[in-house]
Amino acid sequence: MELLPELLHHCRQASVGYGIRPPTVLVVDNDPAGGACETANRFGTGVTYVHEPTPGIAAARNRALAESVDVDLLVFIDDDERPTSDWLTALLETRIRTGAGGVVGPVVSAFAAPLDPWIADGGFFDRRRLPTGTEVRVAATNNLLLDLRLVRSISLQFDESFSASGGSDSLFTRRYTGAGFTLVWCDEAVVTDVVPAERATRDWVIRRRYRIGNSWARTELALISGNVQTVRLRGGLLLAGVTRVAGGTARATLGVLGRSPRNRAHGIRIAARGAGIVAGAFGRTYLEYRRPIGA
Repeated sequence: MELLPELLHHCRQASVGYGIRPPTVLVVDNDPAGGACETANRFGTGVTYVHEPTPGIAAARNRALAESVDVDLLVFIDDDERPTSDWLTALLETRIRTGAGGVVGPVVSAFAAPLDPWIADGGFFDRRRLPTGTEVRVAATNNLLLDLRLVRSISLQFDESFSASGGSDSLFTRRYTGAGFTLVWCDEAVVTDVVPAERATRDWVIRRRYRIGNSWARTELALISGNVQTVRLRGGLLLAGVTRVAGGTARATLGVLGRSPRNRAHGIRIAARGAGIVAGAFGRTYLEYRRPIGA
């Protein structure tokens, strides 16, 4: 929550000097206690605060859609991110130039404390960067502009069965592009993800890679129908997961034998994702965002 005031300031200033109408900032607070209310209300005009007590990030995203029924464009950004000064303008200009139904921007990580070299060697926080205008079929909602007229035309929402596991944004954007709408990359629309020390540990990054693999498998399964197709896909996912586990384990072993921290870390990252895919193929769900009882 410490970064929310800075984020709100950035969002309110994002269009200043660029000749576009100042955006309305919508804060969807998914904290049961509504902890962001006071901070959001301090900003007054131009900032709208809503409290969504239903647990899970998918519920918060759906609340954003519900609150935007009279809006054509919606930009998602997380509350622990810092956008660059021309971030919003870059997203809008790319959309105007390409006519795409959505625009995706890069997220780069900054760390509250020096990063463990092993984590850096393993590339656990490396993210994709693509040339502007590149079409993509899937995106996270940590830096995403959407044309809500297209979203509403197919009655698309975030699947709340993914709320506690993560991955609802991947499934949403896969369905969006699967309906024929285009998402394009804008490499100039950069936001910075500020990673706290508790998320920059070996245990955390390994669990995150497992969760990513698990969510990917579940997303693939959610996109198909029919018993035969499902059985075939589960078999393909199982093979893909086992292959990653085997390859990652072999690379990690070589890293230990060859005293290469880079190979060891890369191998463990690959194997962890593979293990998550295997679990997903068997129908198991890793609940990374599950709230503790009573929270």
